[in-house]
Amino acid sequence: MAKIAIDVVLLLSDEMMDKAIEINKELLKDFEGDIILDKEKCLPHISLCMGCVDEDMISEIKRVLDEISTEFSKFKLQAVDLKADITPTGKKVSGLCIKNQDKLQKLHEIIMNRLWKYLSYDVEISMLFNPPEVEGGTLEWIKDYAKKYDNPLLFDPHITVGFGETDKFILPIEFTASTIALCQLGNHCTCRKVIISSDL
Repeated sequence: MAKIAIDVVLLLSDEMMDKAIEINKELLKDFEGDIILDKEKCLPHISLCMGCVDEDMISEIKRVLDEISTEFSKFKLQAVDLKADITPTGKKVSGLCIKNQDKLQKLHEIIMNRLWKYLSYDVEISMLFNPPEVEGGTLEWIKDYAKKYDNPLLFDPHITVGFGETDKFILPIEFTASTIALCQLGNHCTCRKVIISSDL
């Protein structure tokens, strides 16, 4: 039974996707990195749930996500900071910090709880999109996501925008998000391929 590494995410409005891609392009001017965002092959997103699932359970997971989608309406969100963190390999990676809200926290917790029985964390590089490009540190990030099931307060909503840092953008930025998607994870926990999606 083949397994794939997945991320259940909130996809951003077109305008916010454009802004995340703009920030990414600015970072790529001065910093090397293999996070190159676009709207098809490496989507800006807010992660809600990561892990590994059996491919033959995708249709069942689709049913669960469709059900969850009926319980929520479109999100109005705010990116309040652009912060660089240091990865385990010593590189700086920047993310837009999203102001958490009860509704977003609840969505994260419901998805983790209802999908928990389908998830495993025995992740291998072969389960990710384009395995030859995947670095080992990516696996540790996926494994660590399991901790958020036991402690939902570890949830830290953000949009990863690339390696390096910049102060050229004015915040806060208000935006909307109205689609939940299940994506196959790629290197650095990027969303490389949308498998299923459901509108709120």
